[in-house]
Amino acid sequence: MQKKKKKKEEGRRKKKKKKKKKKEKKKKEKKRKKKKKKRKRKKRKRKKRKRKRKRKRKKKRKRKRKKKKMKKMMKTTTTTKKKKKMKTTTTKKKKKRRRRLAKRKEKEREGERERKAEGKWKGKEKEGERSLGIAGLFYERPPLIARAPY
Repeated sequence: MQKKKKKKEEGRRKKKKKKKKKKEKKKKEKKRKKKKKKRKRKKRKRKKRKRKRKRKRKKKRKRKRKKKKMKKMMKTTTTTKKKKKMKTTTTKKKKKRRRRLAKRKEKEREGERERKAEGKWKGKEKEGERSLGIAGLFYERPPLIARAPY
C-alpha cells in the first residue's frame, strides 16, 4: 500500500513539474511574440518614414524641374529682336554699361552732397561766410543798411 501511495505522489509531483514547465514555455513564447510584434512595428514605421522621405524628395525634384522648364520657356518666348540682342551681348558691352551706371550714380551722389551743403548755409547769403567754415559761425555780419557818417 505504502509503495503505491509513494508512486502516486511521485507521479503527481512529476505532473506538477510538467505544468510549471508548460507555464514557463508559454511565458517565453508570449515574450517572443511580443518582441516579434515590436520588431515588425518598428520595421513598418521605418518603411513608412522611408516612403515619406522618398515622396518628399520626388515632389521637390518635380518642383525644381518645373521651375527650370518655366525659366526656359520664358527665355524662348521673347521676340526675335530681343533674341538677337541677347545673343550679341558680350562681356565688353556689359562692362561698359556697368561703368556708365556707376558714373551716373556717382554724379547723383555728388549732387546730393552739394544739396546737403547748400542746406547747411541756407541762412547765410554771403559767399565769404561760406568759405570760412567753422569760423563762419563766429563771423559778425556787417549791418545791412550802412548809416551815413553825418
